[in-house]
This record gives sequence, C-alpha cells and structure tokens, in this order.
Amino acid sequence: MAKDRFHYAVRNALEKEGWTITADPYEMSVGDVDFEIDLAAEMLAAERAGEKIAVEIKSFIGRSNVSDFHTALGQFINYQFALEEFEPQRKLYLAVPESIYNSFFQRRFTRSVIERTQIRLVVYNEKQEVIVQWL
Repeated sequence: MAKDRFHYAVRNALEKEGWTITADPYEMSVGDVDFEIDLAAEMLAAERAGEKIAVEIKSFIGRSNVSDFHTALGQFINYQFALEEFEPQRKLYLAVPESIYNSFFQRRFTRSVIERTQIRLVVYNEKQEVIVQWL
C-alpha cells in the first residue's frame, strides 16, 4: 500500500518525541480480514514506559476535505474495532496536519463527529516534522 504524503514527517515527529517505531506498517488480522495501519510505536521513557500506540496518517490533500474526512473516519472506526480484538492495550490515533486541524477540524460538525466517535487525534506540522498536539 502506498504511504501517505506526510508519512515520514509524522514518523520523524514521533521519534523526536521519544517514540520507538515498532512497525511500519502495523499489520494485523482479525478473523479472515487483514488490516494495515500506518505506524505502531512504543514509548520507552520512564514516565510513559510501555505505552503503545497505532497511528493512521492522513494528509487531507484530496479535492474535498469532507470526502477525505469520510474516508479517514471509516478507516479509524474499522481499525479501532480490529485493535480491540487484536491488541486492546494499543491506543489508536488519527494524525492530521495542523493546517487542516485549525480549519476543517474546527467546524461544528467535524468537532461533533470527533467528540461523539471519541477519535484520538495527533496534530502534526509536516514542514517542521513535529507533533503540535495530542487530543
């Protein structure tokens, strides 16, 4: 599967924060359905040792933010259910660019969907390759 345009920017940003990338991509099977999440990482630093995450990276560079959001939402929900069966202690995050978070993700409807579906977000700056926020 092709990597997202900002895949390496997010990977580098996570590593700068002390995350160890343990899979790129993170593959899992639930029954006879295979899934591939962009990254898996583990924190080894003392205060967060053993914390495990999976990150689905989205760039929102398509012609429609609504269409990109629809796709990201569907993937996230499927991956969340799969992780609950495959590795329930691993937390799933959706990585979105800072510019999209500050615009499209501030719309009332988008905020409502994120809140109601309890999607965890990691907001990144693709140029500086840094994590801006964990939500």
